[in-house]
Amino acid sequence: MRLHEQAALVTGGRQGIGRAIVDAFVSEGADVMTCGRASRPSDLPSIVGWTQTDLANQDEIEELSFLALDRFGGLDILVNNAGVQIEKTIVDTTDDDWDFLMGVNAKAVFMACRTFIPLMKRGGVIINIGSVSGNIADPGLALYNASKAFVHGLTRSIAVDHGPKIRCNAICPGWITTQMTDAAFTVAEDLTAARQDALARHPAGRLGNPEDVATTAVWLASAESAFVTGQCLVVDGGMTSTSPVNPALF
Repeated sequence: MRLHEQAALVTGGRQGIGRAIVDAFVSEGADVMTCGRASRPSDLPSIVGWTQTDLANQDEIEELSFLALDRFGGLDILVNNAGVQIEKTIVDTTDDDWDFLMGVNAKAVFMACRTFIPLMKRGGVIINIGSVSGNIADPGLALYNASKAFVHGLTRSIAVDHGPKIRCNAICPGWITTQMTDAAFTVAEDLTAARQDALARHPAGRLGNPEDVATTAVWLASAESAFVTGQCLVVDGGMTSTSPVNPALF
């Protein structure tokens, strides 16, 4: 029970990585709230607080902070996980695409940190969900790549400006089996070949799953990582460590 009696807010906890983090935090003893743009998932444990929230709206983030204060009285852990993806190159990207994606992936992280940092207890932890796409450019994901680079930079700034009261780190997942990953593959001309090639580039021998990210989040939220801050931890099965030559050909 590494997070016993810790108050945690996880954004975007309805499915995928966010839901895996919620479940992992609960299993480690945390008192957890989560939120999303849709209604409460029917299978979300009753002990988990839920609120329907548009994180790109400052007024709704303020309301979320009031609910968190009412439930917890303060906050130990903030996980900025909510995110969206648009499969377009920059020349096909519209202003509306920019407003929507950057509103959720960048502005919402900025606003949540700005709102919740003053409410966090000393020794608090912020975990931002970045991506390897913020370090290297995945094809056809121009805005998404840029938004995650922003998250990485903001993570380092928060760690520098608000330590030692708060530790702030980012997790940078690689190809994780979620709906967003499935959508990213759709830009490939040959979907089957693209999946096979992606798999071959993973020394771990598989794509990741949400639980791989969730276990990293538990560690970063716990006292076991007390000297870790301002870092962007890559969790990608070794994908970004490999040569551009497909290892399956050798």
